[in-house]
Amino acid sequence: MAVHDGWQGRYYEDFVVGDVYRHPLGRTISEADNTWFTLLTMNTHPAHFDANYAGRTPFGRVLVNSGLTIAMLIGQSVTDISQRAIANLSLTDVQLTHPVFVGDTVYAESICTNKRESASRPYAGLVSVRSRMLNADGDECVSFDRTVLIYKRAHATVIDSFPEAKNGPMTLPAEQGTHD
Repeated sequence: MAVHDGWQGRYYEDFVVGDVYRHPLGRTISEADNTWFTLLTMNTHPAHFDANYAGRTPFGRVLVNSGLTIAMLIGQSVTDISQRAIANLSLTDVQLTHPVFVGDTVYAESICTNKRESASRPYAGLVSVRSRMLNADGDECVSFDRTVLIYKRAHATVIDSFPEAKNGPMTLPAEQGTHD
């Protein structure tokens, strides 16, 4: 029996300039997502939570808070880009090119644009990517450049936070055994 850890992300050495990462999870944005984020961040613009007001804007309906779309793009890219990161270092050239509405399903992809070893941290390197969010129709809604400080494989800090089960490891029931 073998135990396999889930995907833990890429180390600095795994990135290749020019490689494109299509992040695995799309996400449909709900009204609750937009309302909660808007309230949490104290954004008082009624286009994000007042359907009557939003209906009178050029968009004709509630607009998803752009802070949420930016945060979702970062979040969707974590599994491929920054799962092994020490820190995000920069987020630049943010472009909001197409509106996002409640009910839209969004997807994300990133291209590695640059990488270099850190001059001050020999255990890490800097990886730069350009990321973008697409809606289900293929419209690019948000894009930005991001630079992340990422561990090199030989120096990665392993934080094993998965608990040990009090009733022991998972096993097959005795009657299942191995079948030929």
